[in-house]
Amino acid sequence: MSLLRIEHLCCAFGSLVVTNDLNLVVEEGERHVVIGPNGAGKTSLINQIGGQLPSTAGHIHIGEVDITGRSPEYVAAQGVARTFQRNNLFFNLTVAENLRLAVQIKRGSPRNCVTSAQNNARVNERVSELLARVNLDGRGDRPVRALSYGEQRQLEIGMALACEPRLLMLDEPTSGMSPAETEQIISLIRSLPRSIAVLMIEHDMNVVFSIADRVTVLTSGQVLASGSIDDIKANQRVREVYLGGAP
Repeated sequence: MSLLRIEHLCCAFGSLVVTNDLNLVVEEGERHVVIGPNGAGKTSLINQIGGQLPSTAGHIHIGEVDITGRSPEYVAAQGVARTFQRNNLFFNLTVAENLRLAVQIKRGSPRNCVTSAQNNARVNERVSELLARVNLDGRGDRPVRALSYGEQRQLEIGMALACEPRLLMLDEPTSGMSPAETEQIISLIRSLPRSIAVLMIEHDMNVVFSIADRVTVLTSGQVLASGSIDDIKANQRVREVYLGGAP
């Protein structure tokens, strides 16, 4: 069974339709990238999956569980984590403190100040693992506001990974980055284990072609095409709408 299955998804605000009879499948461990022009419905799609935006029709399944219209907390409990276009971090806390909060929320004790030393040790061990995973070793004691923009994006991915997701959704993770910072994010995503599927919105085609197993092209809230990188490159309609004409 596919990890994520979206069937005939619709979302409209009066006459404004943001997703229109949209179908999408993400397999276990897949790197699936969604592209499309501005206003195509990419972020609206992610928001519907994550529970931040209600759908008006259709269904979203994680495995056998229908998560359509459920709360972000319920969706997260099914193994879905995400990042946003803008960083959602605690800028006055340190890097490690941000990760520690995320780990404690996952383990159900974010406000519990009376914990055993053994539990604290497990949390701290997990924080150390996440620092290494997102290439922030040695920066745990730094305040988030002192990080570069690219490092802040790495931290946000680390906080999403603290949720131990089956599906990680990334909304334009390289937007506004320098080439060097972009390469860091590409390397980070490539390093993730295949036990985690990735659904990513991206506008930089070099990033798309560096990461994607499958690409879905949206336009006007609908799927224009979906397939391998070679399929998308060869699709004349995609070239006309998004990739810029002749090959």
